Amino acid sequence: MAGERGRSRGFSIGEASRGAAFPFRIGLLLAPCSLVLAPCLSSQYLSGEAFPPRCILPISAVDTITLAFQHTKRQLVQPFRFWQWTRLAVVGLLAGEMGSGGCNVPSNFNFPNHGGTSRQLLDSGLGSIDPALYAGLIAVLVVTGLVLAVIMTYISSVMRFILFDSVLVKECHIRQGWQRRQLEGWKYFLWQLVYLFITVAGIVVLVGIPAAFAFALGWFKAPGQHILGLVLGGVVVFFLTAIFAAAVIHVLTKDFVVPQMALEGIGVIEGWRRLWPMLRAERGGYAVYVLMKIVLAIGAAIVIAIVSVILVLVVAIPAVGLGIVAALTGKTAGLTWNVFTITLAVIVGCILLAILLYLLALISVPAIVFFPAYAMYFFAARYRTLSLMLYPPPPASPLAESDGQPPPLAPAPEPAG
Repeated sequence: MAGERGRSRGFSIGEASRGAAFPFRIGLLLAPCSLVLAPCLSSQYLSGEAFPPRCILPISAVDTITLAFQHTKRQLVQPFRFWQWTRLAVVGLLAGEMGSGGCNVPSNFNFPNHGGTSRQLLDSGLGSIDPALYAGLIAVLVVTGLVLAVIMTYISSVMRFILFDSVLVKECHIRQGWQRRQLEGWKYFLWQLVYLFITVAGIVVLVGIPAAFAFALGWFKAPGQHILGLVLGGVVVFFLTAIFAAAVIHVLTKDFVVPQMALEGIGVIEGWRRLWPMLRAERGGYAVYVLMKIVLAIGAAIVIAIVSVILVLVVAIPAVGLGIVAALTGKTAGLTWNVFTITLAVIVGCILLAILLYLLALISVPAIVFFPAYAMYFFAARYRTLSLMLYPPPPASPLAESDGQPPPLAPAPEPAG
């Protein structure tokens, strides 16, 4: 009976990573767990054992790198599935993992000016537009930008949980995840809005007061002559400190609170209430984790930035050429800049930008998978529920299935004759 109870509550976790159908696997993420799997030494994690034995020390942030690399390789290239790459690229882009993982997209490119034709066309067209139209376009762009920012924040909140599920079970299913993760995404969305407001307000207070004193003293009129005063006065120090602290809190929430929300259905505040004792009990381990993630993010940013520059040049040069041809053709046809042509240009530009961002996300898929996996394997050694998902318990032995009784012996052979 004990073996049957263990299988009914704990064996589903093993099925969630051994190949059951995806909806069935994901539905079991929140299944109650009665088994205990203690954190294990890094050497035992790296030994290749499917079910490492019970031990004392948690895995370090350095040893977790190997586990994350192995997980990324298994998910992306063993076997290689293009449509999984495509879905992960979309999820990673919408979840904001490209920026949090250190994938910085270059945005400033200076292209040579081959004459003033397009600029003259722009100046001649815009010069005849009513200033009231300028004000209306600016107001529409501001309101639209704010609405889109809120919408994208909500989408990224839900996609954060879809990315967590995708990396955990090595399968990405956007539609099922979107339908199932609305509640957790809503909680995370509300927290992001409140946290953004508190962060901006804190930066205004911490930086605004020293900046006001510096402005009253006239230091901003010649900042090059008062660099030491600005630094010692706290303007630069407070600003950098506030930005760093806000980034660390965001990373810890994304890496260690989101898994608790996904697996147990709790809120952000409750997740932080549980995480805080872990941070206090192992300050050094989590500090090394943050430092290692910064180093890894810098390394990933360098590699992806090089590839991104090449990709951007390959896409941008033909796009700019087509834009110049379109401008010349429009000028020849007598077209001028008006509401219709400006709207059409904005739509075409947004489409090209979306295509470019998608291609950048596609080449960033290894980083999109690696960084969540790195957080999971580090936190799994400190969070039992996640550990049970990454390291499912072994199947019950035949001895356990028979309630502890040994199997019956075979009958003795009959004597000859």
